[in-house]
Amino acid sequence: MPVIRVALPIPLRQHFDYLLPDNIQVSQGCRVRVPFGKRELVGVVWQLAPDSPYELTQLKPVSAVLESSPVLSERLRQLLSFAAEYYHHPLGEVLTAALPALLREGRALTDYQLTGYRLTASGEACSAADFKRSTKQLALWQSLQQGVIAETVLLAEHPRSVLKQLLDKGLVASQVLARQPYQYQGLAQAALQLTVDQALAVTAVQQAQGSFRPFLLEGVTGSGKTEVYLQCIAPLLARGEQVLLLLPEIGLTPQTLQRFAERFKVPVLAWHSNLSDGERLNCWLNAASGSAAIIIGTRSALFLPFHKLSLIIIDEEHDLSLKQQDGFRYHARDLAIKRAALENCPILLGSATPSLESLYNAQQGRFGHLLLQNRASGQALPAFELIDLKQQQMHYGLADSSIQQIRQQLGRGKQVMLFLNRRGFAPALSCQECGWLTECKRCSAFTTYHKHSKQLLCHHCGASRPIPKQCGNCGSSRLAPVGQGTEQLEEHLQQLFPATPVTRLDRDSTRRKGALGALLDEINQAGPRLILGTQMLAKGHHFPFVTLVVIVDVDGALYSADFRAPEQLGQLLTQVAGRAGRGHDKGKVLLQTQHPEHALLQDIIHNGYASFARSALLERQQTALPPCQHLALFRAEALQSELCQQWLQHIADILRSNPALQLMGPLLSPLERKAGKYRWQLHLYSRQRPALHQALHQLLPELGRWPLSRKVKWQLDVDALDLS
Repeated sequence: MPVIRVALPIPLRQHFDYLLPDNIQVSQGCRVRVPFGKRELVGVVWQLAPDSPYELTQLKPVSAVLESSPVLSERLRQLLSFAAEYYHHPLGEVLTAALPALLREGRALTDYQLTGYRLTASGEACSAADFKRSTKQLALWQSLQQGVIAETVLLAEHPRSVLKQLLDKGLVASQVLARQPYQYQGLAQAALQLTVDQALAVTAVQQAQGSFRPFLLEGVTGSGKTEVYLQCIAPLLARGEQVLLLLPEIGLTPQTLQRFAERFKVPVLAWHSNLSDGERLNCWLNAASGSAAIIIGTRSALFLPFHKLSLIIIDEEHDLSLKQQDGFRYHARDLAIKRAALENCPILLGSATPSLESLYNAQQGRFGHLLLQNRASGQALPAFELIDLKQQQMHYGLADSSIQQIRQQLGRGKQVMLFLNRRGFAPALSCQECGWLTECKRCSAFTTYHKHSKQLLCHHCGASRPIPKQCGNCGSSRLAPVGQGTEQLEEHLQQLFPATPVTRLDRDSTRRKGALGALLDEINQAGPRLILGTQMLAKGHHFPFVTLVVIVDVDGALYSADFRAPEQLGQLLTQVAGRAGRGHDKGKVLLQTQHPEHALLQDIIHNGYASFARSALLERQQTALPPCQHLALFRAEALQSELCQQWLQHIADILRSNPALQLMGPLLSPLERKAGKYRWQLHLYSRQRPALHQALHQLLPELGRWPLSRKVKWQLDVDALDLS
């Protein structure tokens, strides 16, 4: 019997050899079911006839081959192999990210074939008079006289019960339909007139078709980046090619889907975690067959099996959500660039506030740099005003001058947006007698008071408990909220402006399915309105009636120990400010701060993000920090703090002699304890990426053999962004 090598979804950095029965054929990239210990697993054939170190008598036979043709193409296997090697993650778990849940479970693809319905000979022999007792059966029979109709199309117009009645009578029969590449039917909506900068960007991307070329599209908020995307896509659709658009957040998907569907008469599909397993597999199959023209999705859409992928677009390329923060810690932007190279197609990274990594690549000539320096509408960028809180009377967290300007805009029938990056009612409850604060029992953090759900919730580990009636220290019943969250500010705004509707956008208010879309529909109605929310508001939304933005508390991130904090604050301020003045009226942004003289605020206000980012990049070069050096981060968690320190110290002792590496740590994580475990970090820096990866490659096989590794939960994060 021949031998095959299989990648299995387990956290071991190795593959496993199995025997294949002589009468069965299989290809690389096919799924197989194999015995593994006392259970069976679904794996992917990774190598045929490997040079196995085992005797044939030591190998177990494959239990079942689940398909004859690969579910993972050669290019996808190359991408996944690269990802596993670059991020030093077990290949079997990397494959798990690339396959829909139903395929990982071992479901047969034949179970998900498209079904269509047609009239039988008996059905064709019928006349309208045969259905005089049922107008519904008549309508269905008349529809099927046009020919075979797909089940989804048929059931959108006719009840399933009526279809069953005609099936039982033998008048209708089902048949399997092949998924066919889509047919382009032109534009559903005319394209907009491009500005000179937009036209240059579109031309550059179109001229790069058929070759790998990364572009950074840096455009101020409201500069029409989406229109550039749409016009880059149009000629590809006319040739029957496919496009992938990656977004950082699920919340952006509905409005983007709508805009693309309104422009093109082609199938535009979504891919994100809120879809059911069946919906995700259907999208996967339509991408593979070419039935889908455009896929709009979050991170993992990167791994879909396209039939003819010709352009990848990443919107808001700076967003931290593009980096997976647990398990397989890949960055979708970086892997998308690798996929574009494998597919030999251009990739377009768009942002009003590009990451310093992308700006550095543009400076080094690795990316083409396309600039949109003005708003497409011709409207000026919003003006900034610093509100010095030391000089102001405060009401519910808002300065007098802020309230006055909010009232003025509402009086003009305009909308005002207030940004506060803290959900819940208050960051903690405090005892008025002794100063005790409600803390999470499992984390080094306070528990947030959620008034609507009547609970204290830890935003780090998710633990919740009822609101205490007494102080945990002195027994006093005088407990009061400390600080302000979006729930509390919403209450206060309703008191300050009782005649004005308030719409709150945060993770709590959008938890239910369809809630976000309903709230966005409210906002898109003209008329005075207060819009309140967290960083969800900064994610590229178009609010045409907002003329004033108030950033309630700027100071929270001004003095962070994270070297990326200034960049992230600059991006957040610019993105939130960009929601103002996108319609016909000029916008304004109020920044409430105790530190109006701070250099970062002054730079953003007077020079804009582009200038700030370039000076920040110069600082990174001078201090030898990413992107000018490469970073890998070891994290360790354990019930005992000293175990983490000892384990990381062992790594540091081994690597310290490597002249290509600079080490920082071991050191306690900023959030020292999370979910009951103590947390430590070790940072590895190197100017030479190959040297860093070579050191990791040599080290990782040793870690599993250390006795201490069984007492510590650890992760390796290559190109880490979250240092908490």
